[in-house]
Amino acid sequence: MAKESKHAANASTVGASPRSVHDPATGHFRSLTVYAESPDCAKAARDMIRSSLQSWKLPHAVDAAQLVVSELVGNVVHHAVPDNHLAEPGAGRRIDVTVMTWPEVLILAVSDEDSTPPDLPPGDFVSPNLAGGLLEAMLPDRGRGLLITQRLAESVWWSPGIKGGKSVWCRFDLDRLRAF
Repeated sequence: MAKESKHAANASTVGASPRSVHDPATGHFRSLTVYAESPDCAKAARDMIRSSLQSWKLPHAVDAAQLVVSELVGNVVHHAVPDNHLAEPGAGRRIDVTVMTWPEVLILAVSDEDSTPPDLPPGDFVSPNLAGGLLEAMLPDRGRGLLITQRLAESVWWSPGIKGGKSVWCRFDLDRLRAF
């Protein structure tokens, strides 16, 4: 005698509309590991983002997502120093790049082995209207990549890794990117 399951994952799909894996309502996930010492690590991350978004029918998100992932991977290459317990002598510095979608949201994450928090810019100190023609003189010496990231994404945050390191996360509104 068969028992009926009370768990939603085992529930019958009779009468439910079938969903394709390409239906954005089901969400998507892709991840890639690159190493900071590879001269093509940022290109590999950009290529993964482009191919993922194109195959998920989100070409309008490609440019912003590629620029952001390039900036975040570049920050790891130039600034990240692995935590002592994560570093292996002679080993490359690991960078994990993740892209996820859920109905109208795109999430990018770049993870590294350095638990030092990123120096996220606090925002504008002076209104561009007040700066006039001197706007470029007011740009900070450091953190411009994260400033660009904050302008393109709806939100940017970071989280510590469970065993060390950190992840920098960016959330994009796909409707807003579609409007550009």
